[in-house]
Amino acid sequence: MKKRKDIPKANAAKIARRPTRARTAGGKKLNPEVMASAEQQALEGLKKRTEEGHLKAGRTPPSQQITGRRLGDRRLVDDSIRDVATVTEDEKLLQQPGPRIDFTRTDPWRVMRIMGEFIEGFDTLASVEKAVTIFGSARIGPDDAHYDAALETGRLLAEAGFAIITGAGPGIMEAANKGARIGGGRSIGCNIELPFEQGANPYVDTLVNFRYFFVRKTMFIKYSVAFIIFPGGFGTLDELFEALTLIQTGKIYRFPVILFGRYYWAGLLRWLQARVLSEGKISEGDLDLMLVTDDPMEAAQAVISAYKSLGKTAGEQIDETVESRRDGKKQ
Repeated sequence: MKKRKDIPKANAAKIARRPTRARTAGGKKLNPEVMASAEQQALEGLKKRTEEGHLKAGRTPPSQQITGRRLGDRRLVDDSIRDVATVTEDEKLLQQPGPRIDFTRTDPWRVMRIMGEFIEGFDTLASVEKAVTIFGSARIGPDDAHYDAALETGRLLAEAGFAIITGAGPGIMEAANKGARIGGGRSIGCNIELPFEQGANPYVDTLVNFRYFFVRKTMFIKYSVAFIIFPGGFGTLDELFEALTLIQTGKIYRFPVILFGRYYWAGLLRWLQARVLSEGKISEGDLDLMLVTDDPMEAAQAVISAYKSLGKTAGEQIDETVESRRDGKKQ
């Protein structure tokens, strides 16, 4: 008779041996080799798309550049030829036990590093009063119509007094930062560490580098009053649905999410309406959280109108009430 604790293991083994009809979205049979290959191809594709954006803008991608920093070999010291000295208790207290690099790979160290990234981001962007974050593909060049549209959108918003925030990369991000500079506004880039060097576009005035996506995403939301989403890939979709979720759950409000490019987003919107809404996974009002346009002026006007609708703060309203009462008493 099998022991009770052995039953889950037996079930797991039975499930593992069972043939599966599950397929990837690309049509391949799912197995560890396919997953590993897909992950590698995804990373290579991301690198290629990022490099393509730099190349179309006439620059050598940072990931293809050879710098002195990469050429130098680290000097190794052979400690085996040295005698072991007597270690005092003070020395034990003051020294990190074991290889020093070990602690930098632990979760407590990572927590401090995360705190450091939040502090650096808050400190660098503290003076940003109103900004708009513009997302989109890194692979397009200046000859693309969406590049021109992102540039014009950034320019219009900058002239209206808004700072422009992007992911600091090429493509749509570069166009938006360039538009901000042309419009005389602040051009901000929030770069992310990747397995290859992505590099920042040359139109960023304020650059903040992040190791963690969730810290970076916090900066996008915290310092923005609107998102403008140009055609892009998984990263762009991630930011889109992040903002919609925060609005839907009441974490942020009166926050315009503008999809630029009707043709590009049409299929997604049809699916949301025909499948997600029809099955009750979202409500009708959720679809109205997004504005779709092909016009930079419309996008800029939507942001400006939404910002104005925020009105005065509660504190300002209280001050005005107190002041009016004082004026009434004087009369």
